[in-house]
Amino acid sequence: MPRAPRRPSDEARRGAYKPRVDFSRSRRRREDGLLALRRLDRDAGLFKRRRDETAPAVHASDPAPTSDQEAPPASNARPPPGSSSPPDPAAPRNAVESELEGLSELVDKVCSDDTTSQLEATVQFRKLLSDEKNSTVIRIIRADVLPRFAEFLSRHGLPQLQMEAAWVLTNIAASDYTLLVAECGAVPRLVELLRSPNANIRHQAIWCLGNIAADLPSCRDILFEHGVVTPLLSQFRDDMKIPVLRTAMWALSNICFGKLPAEVQVKPILEIVSQLIHSADEKILADACWTVYYICGGVDDAIQDVLDAGVCPQLVNLLMHASASVLLPVILALARISAGDDAQVQVLIENGILNCLAQMLARNYPKNIKKQACLIVSNIATGNKEQIQAAIDASIISPLVVLLKTSESDIKKEAAWALSNAASSASSEQIQYVLACVHNVSSVLWLMTLDLIFCNVCLPSGCRYLVSRGCLEPLCSVLSYQDHDLVYMCLEGLENILLAGEAGKKGEESGTNPYAQFILECGGLDKLEDLQDVNSDRIYELVMKLLQSYWEEEVSESDDLDVPGSNDSADTVETKPEDAAQPPEPVSGADEAE
Repeated sequence: MPRAPRRPSDEARRGAYKPRVDFSRSRRRREDGLLALRRLDRDAGLFKRRRDETAPAVHASDPAPTSDQEAPPASNARPPPGSSSPPDPAAPRNAVESELEGLSELVDKVCSDDTTSQLEATVQFRKLLSDEKNSTVIRIIRADVLPRFAEFLSRHGLPQLQMEAAWVLTNIAASDYTLLVAECGAVPRLVELLRSPNANIRHQAIWCLGNIAADLPSCRDILFEHGVVTPLLSQFRDDMKIPVLRTAMWALSNICFGKLPAEVQVKPILEIVSQLIHSADEKILADACWTVYYICGGVDDAIQDVLDAGVCPQLVNLLMHASASVLLPVILALARISAGDDAQVQVLIENGILNCLAQMLARNYPKNIKKQACLIVSNIATGNKEQIQAAIDASIISPLVVLLKTSESDIKKEAAWALSNAASSASSEQIQYVLACVHNVSSVLWLMTLDLIFCNVCLPSGCRYLVSRGCLEPLCSVLSYQDHDLVYMCLEGLENILLAGEAGKKGEESGTNPYAQFILECGGLDKLEDLQDVNSDRIYELVMKLLQSYWEEEVSESDDLDVPGSNDSADTVETKPEDAAQPPEPVSGADEAE
């Protein structure tokens, strides 16, 4: 078995001591989780929408449609992938399949110079696309008529042809071939149609642009290149019909997904959103909240812009909304805001988020909602002592412990992180409260939470209190577990405890690290030496670091005592239980100054 190299100097070890917690560490850990959530946004918040209702008649003299003519997007739920299956060859042919046989004739009409034939053929193409089958879309795309439809968008003297062409492109953009629509020359013309005097045409152009924005980042890049944001924002007016407002808000949320270009100003967007998050319409409300969530993750320093827009109080109020379609983007947006600095987190606390979260954790909410609620509590708990105390005063620890006992594993892990973060910069009294709440959970969950607490606590006073409560011995027992992640977490916790022991070594008459001695006497050193043979590079490297830093003399002595031919080369000096070092007494109030 390899042995630790020579121990470094005391000065080198003291230089490695971290006098306080890196408060951003736990928040950065969750960014990976948030990125994973963003990959699911296309199923939860981004939707492509088809338009299948009867087309309203559009005339050049019509200034605006009636509310009955304005049809909203069909649904707020995106159909599952693969729902459109290829046609069965044995099935009887329907009207669409029959018309596909005459596709070449329709192409000839579209490419002709006769405007009546062009309109008739475009209407037929729109009807063909109503069956939502990719096979139909593919045949139309192969007919190479998309550039022709894009050209029709510029026929300002023929508004009905503009409308039908925009409709055809909208439904093709709702398929898997959105990029072809974005690259056929339609985007600048669609943006131009946002200034059309006809409300029906403006509505259809918004719809098509929303479908393009819901696809690849390259599609959104094309939209930004043609300046889509400003003309789209100009569509939001006080006299907008609800169906048009739904479509515009949905399109705006899709455009805000992902990384926004630097030239896009988010403040005008947030001015509109700050009004629409008070909407009584559930679809408008949900898309407004998705927009806030996307902006928080897609723009540098956007959290402060969101807070300055005044949306935080209403977002917190919406945590009690009955609809899951609203609650999900709300809690995701608040989770991103909670990853801000202490001053930004304080705004959430002052608006009463902790009381809402305590209710959510105690009630029967969906799994993804509860997981995000735990994450917000965890982020708040990485703040200062006053913010930790606010979480305690809101009675939020008890429901976290219940989740630690009864929920699925990923929620248990988030709850454990929230509890451990609550101890990351807490006072001894606050740590005592957290440990008292967690003490009655199962042994494995207790050890997992304890590992996390030790990983985060670096304040000498907090470490002394944890050790005085007998937490170090059960922590060492985790070193024999088979779960490498849990073992590594345990090693990180031991490293923090030993670093804190170095700071308190000056007060020891023997000049030794009291926590290193206690780990030795409770069998922790034997387990550390056994871990040198584990099949994990990161565990081996951290074990070697600890051995060479704190037990070089004991390891050397063990080498000298090895009997030739013996297989038990990891034995150390045997200690009797009655000789074991007693844990330090709980710290007094004066120690908190450390």
